[in-house]
Amino acid sequence: MQKTLILTKKVYNNKGKIIKTMARQEKLIQVARGLEKADLVIKNANIINVLSEEIHKADIAISDGIIAGIGDNYEGKQEIDVNGGYVSPAFIDGHVHIESTMMLPLEFAKAVVPCGTTTVIIDPHEISNVLGLHGISYMHEAVKNLPLNVYTMLPSCVPATPYETSGFDLNSYDLALLIDSPWVLGIAEMMNYSGLLNLDKNVLAKLDLAKSKDKRIDGHAPFLSGKDLCAYVASGVKSDHECTNPKEAIEKIRLGMYIMIREGTAAKDLDALIPVLKEHNTRKCMFVTDDRHPKDLKVHINDMVRRAVESGVDVIKAVQIGSLNTAEYFGLKNQGAIAPGYKADLLILPDLKTFKPDIVIKDGKIAAENGKLLKKYSNFESPSVRSSINVRWIEQKDFQIKGKSKFVNTIEVIPHQLVTKSSVCEAKFENGLLDSNTETDTLKIIVMERHRATGNIGKGFVKGFNLKSGAIASTVAHDSHNMIVIGTNDFDMYTAAVELVKMQGGKIVVNNGKVISKLPLPIAGLISDKDFDYIIKHCEELNEATRTLGCKLDDPFMTMSFLSLPVIPELKITDKGLFSTKKWGFVDINEDEKIFK
Repeated sequence: MQKTLILTKKVYNNKGKIIKTMARQEKLIQVARGLEKADLVIKNANIINVLSEEIHKADIAISDGIIAGIGDNYEGKQEIDVNGGYVSPAFIDGHVHIESTMMLPLEFAKAVVPCGTTTVIIDPHEISNVLGLHGISYMHEAVKNLPLNVYTMLPSCVPATPYETSGFDLNSYDLALLIDSPWVLGIAEMMNYSGLLNLDKNVLAKLDLAKSKDKRIDGHAPFLSGKDLCAYVASGVKSDHECTNPKEAIEKIRLGMYIMIREGTAAKDLDALIPVLKEHNTRKCMFVTDDRHPKDLKVHINDMVRRAVESGVDVIKAVQIGSLNTAEYFGLKNQGAIAPGYKADLLILPDLKTFKPDIVIKDGKIAAENGKLLKKYSNFESPSVRSSINVRWIEQKDFQIKGKSKFVNTIEVIPHQLVTKSSVCEAKFENGLLDSNTETDTLKIIVMERHRATGNIGKGFVKGFNLKSGAIASTVAHDSHNMIVIGTNDFDMYTAAVELVKMQGGKIVVNNGKVISKLPLPIAGLISDKDFDYIIKHCEELNEATRTLGCKLDDPFMTMSFLSLPVIPELKITDKGLFSTKKWGFVDINEDEKIFK
């Protein structure tokens, strides 16, 4: 074969230095035509083609991280013969809070890239609720030079509502400073749907900002329906990850929304929404993980694809949901499929049952093999961040709750759901003070403001933890991440809170005045500076310690962390008090239970 001469093209910077010696586009064309060897060729592949919706056999030629050609008899400087194995586009997580894993982005990448996820769209609203724009900048700096594409949706609700105290209040002027950045894809989950529907000027300004830049607006609207949902969609919100049943998802798809099917640690919606994927338009669906703890990162989007296929969803559509659909929704051009001109982010799969990749290719190079990243990151340094635990002096009497009767409005936990029930339960009541009642599983819950030392303390009761003694506490408490404490007695609750301050945030279990397990989270009270194995070990120890106190929840700390999120029904607690989404306002501990019926 006669080869066409490729002219070297030199490009100079303003100091006269050569910064490019070969035109990548010219090379790509030559490789695609078979006139030059590719950098890498994957031979004899069964390609899962999410564009034509078929599986077909061909070679895949890659040049400078881009797919140059698909066909027969390509030659490469490096070749991988998969002998009829399957090649899939790499997976994309369309909505994730890395802070919820409690890991630095590097440790997160070590976990998810070997699973086949090479792109994530993050919403750093956890850390920005604590540190504001500094938190967003911190995450952007911390994801640099990783084998992972990380794009950002700017937090829309910091704080989520005016019914809690966050570390910062980000308005549209703050977000405007970052909206034009190429790594910013739009405005993240609009949780304050009440503010939107009631024409809150600050909310509308954020929507206008995204629309003026032609960028996406993600939604968060559990149970929103009918005309209110129409208004929500008409405002520019185009996705939702809060659907928990097919009826809700189908209504939103009919109105043009994309459905982010979530499988997190506390909220698991995949099984409930499988009928949507089997019977309706899957091109409007994406897979997301939202909030996951480290133990659930041993599998990622690949496992959602596996379970969907196992449940009867067409294999190509399942892969589409995990790749192309997400790329197209967010406008990630030339990503999420296997075709000439697309990014060479690929998975080599041994079969279409396990969806565990043998090899993960990122930007045309092998990034992970047999479940492990190939590159070592021994010199990685996390950006610096200031201390974030600022509380008024804590005293044991702060945990006393005054009342009028033993019947109390109670947050009732629903296992594996973020929504809660509003119940009236029986606490202990003596001398005008309410106490935990372990016999009825009615336990004190306290949320203490920890950003500005205001002294705000929200007080209430929770049912579902079944603690028989001791207390548990954390500085991970969505979304404002104040200090949250649940316990059977004031002394252990007080001890847990004081110890959290001493270790600058984290999670802790206390019994009889002694710390029996803890995990320090010194970065914004949300993230550990240790590695994956350390965090996994200590998370398991925390859960085991909680079980010894009587708790039977799978992940009590994850469940506890969402009890302070007032935008999710039905009854929650913030540093300002008990909040009812039915009343859309605060309620007293002994208030008439008729409001909940």
